[in-house]
Amino acid sequence: MVLPNSEELAKMKIDCIRNFCIIAHVDHGKSTLADRLLELTHTVSERDMQEQLLDSMALERERGVTIKASAVRMQYKAADGQSYTVNLIDTPGHVDFTYEVSRALQACEGAILVVDASQGIEAQTLSNVYLALEQDLEIIPVINKIDLPAAQPDEVAREVEDLLGTPQAEMPRISAKTGSGALNVLERIISDIPAPVSKTDEGLRALVFDSHYDAYKGVIAYVRVVDGAVGKRDMLALYATGARFEPVEIGVFDPVMRATDSLGPGEVGYIATGLKTVQECRVGDTITLAKHGTRNPLPGYERVKPMVFAGIYPTQNEDYADLRDALEKLQLNDASLVYQPETSKALNFGFRAGFLGLFHMEIIQERLEREYNLDILATAPSVEYRVRQKDGETTLIDSPALLPDENIIEEIHEPWMKIQIYVPQTYIGSVMDLVINKRGIYETTEYLDASRVILHFEIPLSEIIIDFYDKLKSVTQGYASLDYQFHEYRAGDLVKVDVLVNADPVDALAMICHRSDAYHRGQRLVSRLKKLIPRQMFAVPVQAAVGKRVISRANVKALRKDVLAKCYGGDVTRKRKLLEKQKKGKKRMKMIGSVEVPQEAFMALLSLDE
Repeated sequence: MVLPNSEELAKMKIDCIRNFCIIAHVDHGKSTLADRLLELTHTVSERDMQEQLLDSMALERERGVTIKASAVRMQYKAADGQSYTVNLIDTPGHVDFTYEVSRALQACEGAILVVDASQGIEAQTLSNVYLALEQDLEIIPVINKIDLPAAQPDEVAREVEDLLGTPQAEMPRISAKTGSGALNVLERIISDIPAPVSKTDEGLRALVFDSHYDAYKGVIAYVRVVDGAVGKRDMLALYATGARFEPVEIGVFDPVMRATDSLGPGEVGYIATGLKTVQECRVGDTITLAKHGTRNPLPGYERVKPMVFAGIYPTQNEDYADLRDALEKLQLNDASLVYQPETSKALNFGFRAGFLGLFHMEIIQERLEREYNLDILATAPSVEYRVRQKDGETTLIDSPALLPDENIIEEIHEPWMKIQIYVPQTYIGSVMDLVINKRGIYETTEYLDASRVILHFEIPLSEIIIDFYDKLKSVTQGYASLDYQFHEYRAGDLVKVDVLVNADPVDALAMICHRSDAYHRGQRLVSRLKKLIPRQMFAVPVQAAVGKRVISRANVKALRKDVLAKCYGGDVTRKRKLLEKQKKGKKRMKMIGSVEVPQEAFMALLSLDE
């Protein structure tokens, strides 16, 4: 009997590995299917099992969307009698995290595409399919929620067949909630998804598809070893950032972290790096050996740039240090969050923070309030503009307050997005009106089937970051879904609208908008502020201005003390004397008095289009 050598053993081991991820639109049952697979493979005991096990954050469970990627290793004995190691990489489920999804897909050979039998193909379904096809993954479509009364599995399967070309008969029909059909999905993973392929001549190449910070072990990188092997005594380096380290610990997810001696080709696990910031270990980077490491990093790495910016201020000044500490801790686990100190005349000390999108901003706000017990105020979100000055200098600004004087500006460029809206045909007119009113440009219409279409538009990012999604859901009675990608920076006729309260500019209320819309937005904001700013003992003028020109004005009426109440009869000159004295007092009060702008005023910016 001839025993296999080490190369043959490694080949046998890699042939029994399957790496896959689950992709789906928000709330189509991705996390629930992951729970059933964990149960079927006995990875988690019944006692430890809970719903949405891989979604560890309370926010993820409440919103029904995965925010942070995670991984888990399962052992499964298939129908052919062979034992397999099955690695599930759970991907984030929102368009803001597209880059993270693409890196997680790169770590796999196959993807389970979960489609809701009652809702069919939606925006994120298609977006994720295209990402998976770019990575050349084997896609297994699965029709979920067949137990719902509104389920139409045959119709949805036909939609998916038109999209992917997979015959309807080959699509597993399952109910992830009850577990019906989930075993069939596991068998399809073993039979359809190919085993990993490794190049022996490349040396160590491991893809970082996510990371989190641990107080004792430093940054823990979630990795897929593509080529070579990593041992716990190897000196390692990150290709893009240049950071060098010796692993504190190497291991796999079972689903909790379990230390091992090494990770071989095709395996998914973690490396505790001991690094102190997530910035040194970015998603998409390649881990290699510090000496004689690879010269060919894994493709696709890029630094994620924030797209949406907002000011975050504590409502109580004494909470400023707590807010700074909370943002530092959040940034340890989220390299895409950027922030820097900022001061505002109206709001005092705070931070200017950058986010991947509006959903990312909402999540950070909620985490600050819940996990760190902070009472915060966020200003209206804005985007990053490129300002070309007349002297040829180009600057990037992410706050309207930083826009230079209009006399020295040559051109302002703003980010434009390509958006796709999936909607029933009956709502095409309403969607067109909404997008064109937001300065959108219509491109094409694509027919999914007899009743549903995809509308393609180009639109400025500044027009979709505030209330566009809510309005889209309103005009389509909740049937539309939206996907978007950055397209380009484009010059526009943009102006800064300043708000002056009692002749003092309030920097946190300034906004940049198109010149054609400046008058209407200024007028609406002034009308709203007139109701929100409390009355003083003197009249308070509220103005909106573009440059030196006031485009709208309203007065907050003065509170009036009846100084004539003590006059019982008497000459009119006596009354006039008292009124003149009051008038002088009000004039003096107006010169030295300051007007407190309430927090509701800053929220008025978010609802100007209503």
